Amino acid sequence: MAMAKTAFFRAAVFSLLPLLSQLPPSMARPADFARDFHVTWADSHVSPTGGGTAIQLLLDRSSGCGFASKNKLMFGHVSMKIKLISGDSAGTVTAFYLSSETDGIRDELDFEFLGNRSGQPYTVQTNVYAHGKGDREQRVNLWFDPSADFHTYSILWNHHHVVFFVDAIPIRVYKNNQARGVAYPDAQPMGIYSTLWNGDDWATRGGLEKIDWGKAPFRAYYKDFDIEAACAAPAGGLGSCATTATNWWEAPSFQQLNAAQARAYRWVRVNHLVYDYCTDRTRYPVPPPECLAGY
Repeated sequence: MAMAKTAFFRAAVFSLLPLLSQLPPSMARPADFARDFHVTWADSHVSPTGGGTAIQLLLDRSSGCGFASKNKLMFGHVSMKIKLISGDSAGTVTAFYLSSETDGIRDELDFEFLGNRSGQPYTVQTNVYAHGKGDREQRVNLWFDPSADFHTYSILWNHHHVVFFVDAIPIRVYKNNQARGVAYPDAQPMGIYSTLWNGDDWATRGGLEKIDWGKAPFRAYYKDFDIEAACAAPAGGLGSCATTATNWWEAPSFQQLNAAQARAYRWVRVNHLVYDYCTDRTRYPVPPPECLAGY
């Protein structure tokens, strides 16, 4: 009965997919990897593939790798299509995130895909850093095999909330609760980053499952980089980057989830959320203020 109920709600959610994405299809600007990004470490482990339509990241015993945008952005919408490591990926971490890269006062919005033993679900961990404070992890088990094909992972960031999306389905919302004394990332431009690295001291079952280097090298693939943001500030500094109410992501329809998104969000939280720092009483005997304020 429980499985039938879950299948019913899953079918209901996917029937809403045409309604879930509010993003105006003409608004996203396709990014060009060579023009808009640069390799940040291990050049030999980052290479074009698929006739130049995708980028491959590789992890082996010698190194992981990463790339970053050449500019920093202030508010907007960023998405990538990612095909994760197939097979036994335990201990690996594939990340896509926005970060101000400012010591002490860092703002950061993280997608971290935690590798698994073959046959186990992939877990995506999200985290939010605001004004230097992080430790806001939530984990969701994905309801599909993210290594079988490309899926779209997106971050919407405006003055009202941050929303993490998987294929247009919201999996996390972090609201602007500054009026209640909760820090919110609204003062610093952030760059776009992606990395593939060895995280087997924590990533899979708290570090119990280690990387099987006999399965190396491990490969993840990226394509269809879309960026829509207020402005581009030089990545070397904070720069000056403003946004106004005329930007589409600040419009009333983007200040909260629509009805279809809210139903899909509840479905994810009920069926696929496996960890939430807000309910971890070992770490937080008193829930953090944003948890009490609603999110």
